[in-house]
Amino acid sequence: MITKAVILARGLGKRMRAENETAKLDEKQAEIASQGIKALMPILGNKTLLDFIFESLSKAGFTEFCLVIGNEHQAIRDFCSKLNYKISFAIQEKPLGTANAVLAAENFVKDEQFLVVNSDNLYPVKDLERLRKLDSAGLIAFDKQNLLSKSNIDEEKINKFAVLSLDENDYLTKIIEKPETTEKEAFISMNAWVFSPKIFQACKQISPSDRGEFELTDAVNFAIKNLDEKFTAIYSNEGVLDLSSRSDVEKVKEKLNETRK
Repeated sequence: MITKAVILARGLGKRMRAENETAKLDEKQAEIASQGIKALMPILGNKTLLDFIFESLSKAGFTEFCLVIGNEHQAIRDFCSKLNYKISFAIQEKPLGTANAVLAAENFVKDEQFLVVNSDNLYPVKDLERLRKLDSAGLIAFDKQNLLSKSNIDEEKINKFAVLSLDENDYLTKIIEKPETTEKEAFISMNAWVFSPKIFQACKQISPSDRGEFELTDAVNFAIKNLDEKFTAIYSNEGVLDLSSRSDVEKVKEKLNETRK
């Protein structure tokens, strides 16, 4: 069984830092927003997004956590020092993309399978648990229409997410980053993966994208094509909560309150 979870928390938070006069933020939320540290955003009282992420991962059966951060993210270290979880840190020296961020966790993972998720998303617990029980690499394939209806993410944004090409055996054949169009019946990646150590070899082999970053989607496609890696799709009809900007804070709070009723 997979026990290790890597949480990508190296982002610069540019969208969160951007001013938004219509966003309803209290004083503490505004302070965190100005720092761009999305994972530490208080959502319900003093309970942060990172609190909810750890809770979800723990409920799904994960017991060891590694946050990929930058040297400047001392606030995340300080916050985690007060939590009762087994937490490690991996340093991504520069924000060189998601593949480079995953590569930073190689020493934590060693030769085991492991989960990778974003620090600004809250995923369905039951799907995370299904991922954990895989005996191969895999990912959650989110149904576009349910993602629209059950998330706080609008269609314009979802249409920019990576689209999955899957075969009749539910294996991933290709992941398409930033597609020109997204079909109504598409399956979407929200960056929730189980990887084998093969992904590190792929992350080391790929070239930077046009925007100068090492993309995890490129590493996945490389692993499929060149390393004979098979990624099993876990189909989901659930939604994902996304905290990218200040306007998302109230929406995420509302969705969390709905689930607690």
